[in-house]
Amino acid sequence: MIDKTTVHKLSYGLFVLTAKDGEKDNGCIINTAMQVADSPVKIAISVNKKNYTHDMIKKTGEFNLSVLTENVPFFVFQHYGFKSGRNEEKIVGEMKRSENGIVYLTEFANAFISCKVVEEVDCISHTMFIAEITESQVLSNEKSVTYQYYFDNIKPKPEKPKKKGYVCKICGYVYEGDELPEDFICPICKHTAADFEPIG
Repeated sequence: MIDKTTVHKLSYGLFVLTAKDGEKDNGCIINTAMQVADSPVKIAISVNKKNYTHDMIKKTGEFNLSVLTENVPFFVFQHYGFKSGRNEEKIVGEMKRSENGIVYLTEFANAFISCKVVEEVDCISHTMFIAEITESQVLSNEKSVTYQYYFDNIKPKPEKPKKKGYVCKICGYVYEGDELPEDFICPICKHTAADFEPIG
């Protein structure tokens, strides 16, 4: 048996990943970024293949990572996590451009890191991009937000409707009905039926 909620106990951070293709800017939320080498300094990020930002990085080989802080409001996750950049303008709020021309957050972020991809690993649902850091800067001394802090303090607790159904443990989306199809995919955060629990 695999309890998928066990991975929520890992010490994930939360980040806004941004990319640029021509005149088009885009960004999304990711929770997987780590240093993998120090000479030269390299990091690895993992990005869902359904994200438009993923496709932009595949094409251009460059990205920026904004490290979110504990004071980040929920609307940042709603904007960068629950909407598609294919249909919406994703770049809003206080931003600057780094030397690579890609935007990064100056508000609700304590650092940004610019990277150039040097290797890709196909992880079926995601691509892991291994990249060299080309520019980086500490923006504040605010604490970095963790996945656990997000669940405990930022993400609103879903109101339990009286109807029968299932609620997504990741984003709070409610599927109404007696049975949740095994192949159901959350239309908001793209997680599978395994990340839903019965209401009530």
